[in-house]
Amino acid sequence: MMAHGPRQRNRFRRRIKGLTDYRRRLKLLRSRKSRAVVRISNTRTTCQLVDWSAEGDKVSITQTGGNLVANYGWPEKMSQKNIPASYLVGFAMGKAALAAGHSEAVLDIGLAASSSGSRVFAALKGMVDAGLDIPHSEEIIPSDDRISGAHADEALAAALETTKAKIEEAY
Repeated sequence: MMAHGPRQRNRFRRRIKGLTDYRRRLKLLRSRKSRAVVRISNTRTTCQLVDWSAEGDKVSITQTGGNLVANYGWPEKMSQKNIPASYLVGFAMGKAALAAGHSEAVLDIGLAASSSGSRVFAALKGMVDAGLDIPHSEEIIPSDDRISGAHADEALAAALETTKAKIEEAY
């Protein structure tokens, strides 16, 4: 995918590889607010609070599914990327952001599909419940039954409540 001719120009490397949507990124940066970045990997959910800098993005706060296990008592045998775990990661990141003096952000889901009720929006619900001001629509948030994990297992719902209480104690 090389540019040919005197009037052509090379596209950005991250755009060619399908890693960055520069139009969406520019819109987020123009808001001049911190970005609440949510990424779902094969094993866990990651939430970060990122600020723009001329030298490169600066990550102020990071919470992952692994932090739930290590710091807040989330059971190791349970998934670190399901909807309840994503909610808790967002909740922990929101509490840490408030403790660090941040009060608002914009959601950055990257190239993830924006399906209503997805894990990305469960993390958003956690951040909003923690007290961060993030613009969103209530229609995209998963139902309370799915966030609590009651639709799947009673043990999952109990683990969510105890972990959430430990997060609130920490902040």
